[in-house]
Amino acid sequence: MNITIENIILIGSILLLISIIAGKTSYRFGIPTLLLFLSIGMLAGSDGIGGIYFDNPQIAQFIGVVSLNFILFSGGLDTSWQSVKPVLKEGIALSTAGVLLTAVGLGYFVYLITDFSLYESLLLGAIVSSTDAAAVFSILRGKNLALKKNLRPTLELESGSNDPMAYVLTIAFLSLVQQPEKSVFSIIPLFLLQMVIGGIAGFLFGRLSKTVINKIKLDFEGLYPVLTIALMFITFSATDALGGNGFLAIYISSVYLGNQNLIHKKTIMKMFDGLAWLMQIVLFLTLGLLVFPSQIVPFIGVGLLISIFLILIARPLAVFISLVPFKMKLRRRFYISWVGLRGAVPIVFATYPLLAGIEKANIIFNIVFFVSLTSVLIQGSTLSLVARWLNVGLPEKIKPMSPTDELLEEHPKTIMKEVVVKENSAVAGMKIVDLNFPKNAIIAMIEREGNYLTPNGSTELQTNDKLVVLTDKATVLNEVYTSLKID
Repeated sequence: MNITIENIILIGSILLLISIIAGKTSYRFGIPTLLLFLSIGMLAGSDGIGGIYFDNPQIAQFIGVVSLNFILFSGGLDTSWQSVKPVLKEGIALSTAGVLLTAVGLGYFVYLITDFSLYESLLLGAIVSSTDAAAVFSILRGKNLALKKNLRPTLELESGSNDPMAYVLTIAFLSLVQQPEKSVFSIIPLFLLQMVIGGIAGFLFGRLSKTVINKIKLDFEGLYPVLTIALMFITFSATDALGGNGFLAIYISSVYLGNQNLIHKKTIMKMFDGLAWLMQIVLFLTLGLLVFPSQIVPFIGVGLLISIFLILIARPLAVFISLVPFKMKLRRRFYISWVGLRGAVPIVFATYPLLAGIEKANIIFNIVFFVSLTSVLIQGSTLSLVARWLNVGLPEKIKPMSPTDELLEEHPKTIMKEVVVKENSAVAGMKIVDLNFPKNAIIAMIEREGNYLTPNGSTELQTNDKLVVLTDKATVLNEVYTSLKID
């Protein structure tokens, strides 16, 4: 079946519905949801029962890039800076040195067991060198897996920030395959330029986005997520135009925004959470359609060898070497090694050699697809089991929840305090979003002239307003008084 304008909506909606229903029951059998999305795409493809013919790497790459924007941005919004800050150095080490060591180690192994040139082998290693943000966010948060000693923020920080490194290495080694006379050292300026510009642009666009969201006055609450989407794409495309890494800029910008006071922040975060799931489904379905399973069969043997080497040797060695400067128990290092999930990102990166038209592009794509498939199947389905084996998981009943999660889930607070905005108060006329209110306290209600209002970030305080403040700790009240300019 060919995809046409007439039937694309029907086909897409049916595949989307099947994926959602299949995902609802997948964890009962210990199967990662993303693997089901990928499998449904393969079954619907030309080699499957659906018979849909799709062989356009350019469209798949475009869908992949757009989807990764949403996935990374949503993951960044939900990342608590307080949880990430203690593991920032470890996360950066894993997302830079860890990715480089994985790419080089796996690339050299591919060079030894195949007829690939050294640069072609390193290109394949670079493509599968990063852990997949979609897979890690989906599986860790979908299973609500609680881990000890900052393991979860370390893994999420690594997966959210290491795609830029893998992207730069992929583009760099692809250029070396196309121009083998170039020196490998010629890629260093490209790497530095991409990462430095991407990091700076991400922070600056994050601050600019906060100002725009809080200062612009939109008539409808539903427009604020739309505005945020526009700012997200501007961040990515402008950074890319400047020569920086757009994926890095997106992640840094979203982490910054997720830890700031924003107007209608709850609406924005819930909208992006849903969009991230939609993009994961669309991305995996598209990549499933793109692959021809019959073309993978000849490479199962070499693909299995590469997968085993990656899972058991290349990834663990890279993790252990990257974390040498840090104090961390051995079993935690082993678990970080195991959560080296490959998913959609390597498959998206594998479309770059296809579009470049290099000689072994199809072979690289099929091997990468097989490696990603086995990684999600083997590692993704055993995360909870390995966590128990290594004793790095927390019991179900004491799973911690971040302040952001608590606020979003509207957990009851234990302390209520009424605060009156007095005459000549410095906060009269200020918007709630500008108060720098503590994270684990909320203004649940405002009594104004006998009426009760449910406030949001854009609500302006007025003289004689009676604020009903809820918090979970008495000590936070001092921060509340400071933000309200009360002595």
